[in-house]
Amino acid sequence: MMRALWLCLGCLMLALGVIGAFLPVMPTTIFLILAVGCFSRSSPRLEKWLLDSPTYGPSLRAWREQGAVSRKGKTYASLGMAAGYVLFYWSANPSPLLAIGVGIFFLASAAYVLSRPGPANTPPRK
Repeated sequence: MMRALWLCLGCLMLALGVIGAFLPVMPTTIFLILAVGCFSRSSPRLEKWLLDSPTYGPSLRAWREQGAVSRKGKTYASLGMAAGYVLFYWSANPSPLLAIGVGIFFLASAAYVLSRPGPANTPPRK
């Protein structure tokens, strides 16, 4: 029962990651990281498929093995968060308190991403 739940959750995270690859305001990698975690509990075949992906595999493996985020990933994540905040502020016209609260959340999230180490050079996976 739990394995099926993890599989369904992994498929949902994978679908959100695919959507995020096409929508500029939605993240991709975090959903793929969550999908790999779900698949590790339910489907080793799907977990391996994601980790061996030529596009996303290296960043997923770097996160899993080292907790690392590439410089490019940090840049895109920070720019995405800044753009998300601007879109939120422009479209929602929030109260000052809400704007500050959401701003603090985005700043804390960006600080976490920026504090992650860069990936060490590791040989390609076979």
